[in-house]
Amino acid sequence: MPITKSAKKALRGSAKKHVFNVRRKKKLDDAVKEVKKVATKAEKAAAMKSLSLAYKAIDKAAKGGLIKKGTADRKKSRLAAMVRKATA
Repeated sequence: MPITKSAKKALRGSAKKHVFNVRRKKKLDDAVKEVKKVATKAEKAAAMKSLSLAYKAIDKAAKGGLIKKGTADRKKSRLAAMVRKATA
């Protein structure tokens, strides 16, 4: 447990950030799962809509430092390729 006043403040801030990051990670994972689920059904309109939502979640996660920029780019690229292949 923290002893100094600043360490106690840091612990409170860290706890708040943890909740925020867990929520953002959950949205990211759910968006990616949705794209994969819709892509298997080969419905182009639904796939493009879910891909757009996944891009938004991925970009927000990268902006907040939850994932690195390169990881975000790779995830978006692989999802787009999956949708392209499934709807072709």
